[in-house]
Amino acid sequence: MVKQKTIQNEISLTGVGLHTGKEVKMTFKPAPVNNGFSFVRVDLEGSPVIEADANYVVNTQRGTNLEKLGVKIQTSEHVLAAFVGCDVDNVIIELNESEPPIMDGSSKFFVEAIEKAGVIEQDAERKYYVVKEVISFTDEATGSEILLMPSDEYQVTTMVDFGTKVLGTQNATMKSIAEFKTEIADARTFSFLHELETLLDNGLIKGGDLNNAIVYVDKEISPKTIENLKVAFGKDSISVKPNGILDNLTLHYPNEAARHKLLDVIGDLALVGTRIKGKVIANKPGHFLNTQFAKKLSKIIKIEQKNQVPLYNLNLEPLMDIHKIMSILPHRPPFLFIDRIIEMSESHVVGMKNVTMNEGFFVGHFPEAPVMPGVIIVEAMAQTGGILVLSTVPDPENYLTFFMKIDNVKFKHKVLPGDTLIFKCDLITSIRRGICHMQAKAYANGKLVAEAELMAQIAKKQ
Repeated sequence: MVKQKTIQNEISLTGVGLHTGKEVKMTFKPAPVNNGFSFVRVDLEGSPVIEADANYVVNTQRGTNLEKLGVKIQTSEHVLAAFVGCDVDNVIIELNESEPPIMDGSSKFFVEAIEKAGVIEQDAERKYYVVKEVISFTDEATGSEILLMPSDEYQVTTMVDFGTKVLGTQNATMKSIAEFKTEIADARTFSFLHELETLLDNGLIKGGDLNNAIVYVDKEISPKTIENLKVAFGKDSISVKPNGILDNLTLHYPNEAARHKLLDVIGDLALVGTRIKGKVIANKPGHFLNTQFAKKLSKIIKIEQKNQVPLYNLNLEPLMDIHKIMSILPHRPPFLFIDRIIEMSESHVVGMKNVTMNEGFFVGHFPEAPVMPGVIIVEAMAQTGGILVLSTVPDPENYLTFFMKIDNVKFKHKVLPGDTLIFKCDLITSIRRGICHMQAKAYANGKLVAEAELMAQIAKKQ
């Protein structure tokens, strides 16, 4: 079991937002299990929270921008990539502006901060989405494509081709997330001269300088442009290097652009909210392509999780047979609706029932087309949960279990004679004062057939 991780101590960084040009303080704080990554705008009233969720992406111009209830976070991808690359699951990211500091245009300084803060394991299992078949998304307008295929670990390959001689075609591959810190984290963002001119003309790159972005000169640079760049970046002189980039920067890698695009993919796919076991191949990726794919993948994962049928070997000796069950539950045939308990922990229980034609309820419930009554399925789920709550007392035979509440009941498929029902009950809250609040699900024939939120209480027999 791989455990979730957070940082050990809080740590702060300061810098300038690339597009806002404003000084910003960013603080990383430890977060509880299952928190994921969440941004907190401490400069706004009530310190609103914006979760790193693909569904909050509203704009991908020059970065991945999130918005929730009117509150915005700009260019989130470099910070998120750093956390994934450092194998961290849960962090609170406090900002006093809308945009994290750009630093040097990479994830390097964020990685260094995370390592300085320290990383610790938490008492909860990390959840993975294991890719079983190819999933893809294509941007028809640009021809850009991203696909995800099965792999034992998270791998990413990016291929970039901007149709310019100065940059050409580049590829980059990360075979394991362990390579991120040394091979990907320090790959800086880049821009083409023609883009830079447009951004400067529209006031969209107020916090930029030649130390946080590689500028590829894809056109002849005029004296006027040089003067504008000198003013914009506060430089006495600016020239073009023989390799076609503006001076003041030396490339870390010949394929630094492709590596940075790989960094962006990791940061954008962090918005899925679940660790991925699969290989990503991205052809000409960009924030729009990445985040559209993240939205698609997030939806697929939620549907699969909702309908996921747990697999159990019913040939193994059960944790409890019918005799053990009857020593705990006060129910007796014909009102005992579980045959076995397969699995149990402090927070969940799994039971089973073989549905036969001899069940008493089939005599009157559509005898010519027998269907197991929904109320009986709910009662069977409750009895399964009753085993969990009664196992917390030393003398379960002296207790009765009573329903307190049933919510959000849904019936999705018929249960017929010959079916094998599996009941899984998970605690929503811890058991207190004999009150059990649980999410219960019933499965048959590889499908979710019913679900409900149940609340019950055990009480001593009078």
